Amino acid sequence: MAEAYIIDAVRTPRGVGKAGKGALAHMHPQHLAATVLKAIAERNKLDTADIDDVIWSTSTQKGKQGGDMARMALLDAGFDPKVSGTTLDRFCGGGISSVSFAAGQIMSGLEDLVIAGGTEMMSLTATMAAEEAAAGLKPLGMGSGNERLQEAYPQSHQGVCGDAIASMEGITREALDALGLESQRRAAVAIAEGRFDKSLVPVYDDTGALVLDKEEFPRPQTTAEGLASLKPSFEAIGSMPLDEKGTTFNGLINKKYPDIEIKHFHHAGNSSGVVDGAAAVLLASKEYADAHGLKPRARVVVAVNVGDDPTLMLNAPVPAAKKALARAGLTVDDIDLWEINEAFAVVAEKFIRDLKLDREKVNVNGGSIALGHPIGATGAVLIGTVLDELERRDLKRGLVTMCAAGGMAPAIIIERV
Repeated sequence: MAEAYIIDAVRTPRGVGKAGKGALAHMHPQHLAATVLKAIAERNKLDTADIDDVIWSTSTQKGKQGGDMARMALLDAGFDPKVSGTTLDRFCGGGISSVSFAAGQIMSGLEDLVIAGGTEMMSLTATMAAEEAAAGLKPLGMGSGNERLQEAYPQSHQGVCGDAIASMEGITREALDALGLESQRRAAVAIAEGRFDKSLVPVYDDTGALVLDKEEFPRPQTTAEGLASLKPSFEAIGSMPLDEKGTTFNGLINKKYPDIEIKHFHHAGNSSGVVDGAAAVLLASKEYADAHGLKPRARVVVAVNVGDDPTLMLNAPVPAAKKALARAGLTVDDIDLWEINEAFAVVAEKFIRDLKLDREKVNVNGGSIALGHPIGATGAVLIGTVLDELERRDLKRGLVTMCAAGGMAPAIIIERV
């Protein structure tokens, strides 16, 4: 099988994902995607007519984020109109999947040059969600025509799922807050030392004015005392009636797991940040890279997907990582750096405990608690982040994984060349 080489990775800074407050919130999502597409093409002096495909990830594909963002954004970026584009959705996992699909096309010999990545503007999706709720639209299965699915596979709110898993596992609020605090500390060090600079590209508007050139979300002033003072975010949500039967998100979990006493631990300081952002990864075959003077930075070793219990929703990263390691013939000790998306602190904490990982190898530059989680883009962001850090530390392999709605997780292992 042919090798799929990673040539380069870029991303925008992440802006606060609140309409009227975040620096990127007034931008069009296709413009953010075009920003990273244009940057990666220019940095690598690509003849864009050679690009076989652009594979993009966007989770909420409606409104301004609808309409096959890959194709629209590559045209906005000035690519040759011969270039095709497709947009996928694996909820939070789509950014990894876009890179995995691109690698698969190259490894199979079907294509030679592919750009993968993703975009998500949470400032838009949060507004759309509020508008849908105001219009009376219900969550999945709650009067929305999907009651049969909800009956067979009860799916709760992600934050409530995080609290339920922490309750089941005996993971304390203090442990979750400590992970959140460490995420902020590590991110502050990484920013101060310029560890993200290699991949970061500034965002300009159509007039050429600078919109954002640095991370907007981190809160380096965070303290343990401040985190301890925050009220749990999902306690009221967990007990809120969802239908005329009095169904609640807590109840959906207890229907399948009646012995769980759900305690609520997660809040804004130990959950992923709501942000806007985009990221792109350039992949090429060995033949194309050699013929055009592109220097590979890494190769894709393996990429896998796993489904797990949709009721608890967030537990698939551990089996995904185990599947990736087994498929690659590697062990935990063969991985130098790990990136597990901090959707909620319990996801990373359980991942570290279950795999018995050295914490000094996991999310070494902070994670989504400190930096934010632009849903469809995050996986591509993390692949670029681990690649930069492998190079900075002169290490070899990294594994990236993340939970996704519906109880899924993709995982990918990359290796420097």
